[in-house]
Amino acid sequence: MNNQQIYQDRRDRFLQELGPSAAIIPAAQLVTHHADCEYPFRQNSDFWYLTGFDEPQAIALFLPHRPLGEKYILFVLQKETSAEIWNGFRWGVKGAVDNFHADIAHPLEDFSKRLGDYLYGAENIVFRIGKHPKVESIVLEVWSELLERSSRGESVPLALTAPSAFLHKLRLRKDSWEIQRLREAALISSNAHELARQETRPGMNERQIQAVIERSFLDQGGRGPAYGSIVAGGKNACILHYTANNALLKDRELLLIDAGCSTTDYYNGDITRTFPIGGKFTSEQRAIYEIVLAAQNAAIKYALPGQNAEEIHLQALRVLVEGLIEIGLLKGSIDSLIEQGLYRHLYMHRTGHWLGLDVHDVGAYRLGEYPIPLESGMVLTVEPGIYISDLTPVPEGQPSIDERWKNIGIRIEDDVLVTSDLPDVLTSTALKSIDDMEQ
Repeated sequence: MNNQQIYQDRRDRFLQELGPSAAIIPAAQLVTHHADCEYPFRQNSDFWYLTGFDEPQAIALFLPHRPLGEKYILFVLQKETSAEIWNGFRWGVKGAVDNFHADIAHPLEDFSKRLGDYLYGAENIVFRIGKHPKVESIVLEVWSELLERSSRGESVPLALTAPSAFLHKLRLRKDSWEIQRLREAALISSNAHELARQETRPGMNERQIQAVIERSFLDQGGRGPAYGSIVAGGKNACILHYTANNALLKDRELLLIDAGCSTTDYYNGDITRTFPIGGKFTSEQRAIYEIVLAAQNAAIKYALPGQNAEEIHLQALRVLVEGLIEIGLLKGSIDSLIEQGLYRHLYMHRTGHWLGLDVHDVGAYRLGEYPIPLESGMVLTVEPGIYISDLTPVPEGQPSIDERWKNIGIRIEDDVLVTSDLPDVLTSTALKSIDDMEQ
């Protein structure tokens, strides 16, 4: 199956989900970094999922109420020699049809004058308010004009709905092509973590290890980091989203690296490994590492069809709390500590999230009071951790923390594919046993 057939199949499923509604899905805009410099372009994930078209400012229409040959419309930047000299190649209107299989393509500047005709006859409009201000103003103006016609009994859309209800449940279950791409992202990310661990020495700067891991992403053919790499030595590992990455790495401290690569088609890896900078755990570091690893292993076993993300979190949490009781950092029963949240000064986040085109990928975790059951094809991270510092006060009645435990921050994170058989750990080539961490 070629790439365009993959996108065509997704569009067909999306059009079926839409029923009588018409969808407007904009591409990402270029974003100014400073002065006239822009951030590197990153396509909107929903737009990419349905089109595979990697240019800014484009707009896709999906029109199940229209006849064959008018259901998938692209509005794109026209080919323009002067713009292409400065900013690179554009596909233009003809390329959008010939290479990306749009039924019809128009110049972007025609969007406002053509939108009303395309929406006419749809029962509803599917569009995300608050995310695309330039497009939104046009959509609302055109819709207002259409509503004026409804008083004359004409068939116009009467409601506006977010696309997540239709599109994100499709993105939650990965097709075979997406699983292949996520495997690639996981492998590139895993290889980079292994290289970073081998290169780490006391006296280096966190920034040097960031350079090692991000160069490895590029050397292996990735687009680059999927998110701001966290390279956190010593007490910095207790800051969950630490990205300064500019401190000295000290012997007998730990280094926590949370970094993943993005592929050229935007699929992401997300891995965390924690290891001793000097090659050997202290007894306290080892004790915490053993608890976190046991919690992760227990949680991964529940990444099965019919289970849910909530149960995965609870499995990890019970092992973490039990281990912290055993070493004297918590006291009380496991159930009461969890019920009252008295562990949260040591573990303050959930155990994972969906993974895909977005690092924190789309898709619900609950439907009302009921957790969404896992199905084959879903991919999620499993990432328990323990973080011991003075940043969060100890709850009343819980043990004070001896200095020997402080500034230990450990997280272990893997990417897991739910299958009809056993959980498939996509990032398994990034080692994590105590013996491997001490090599």
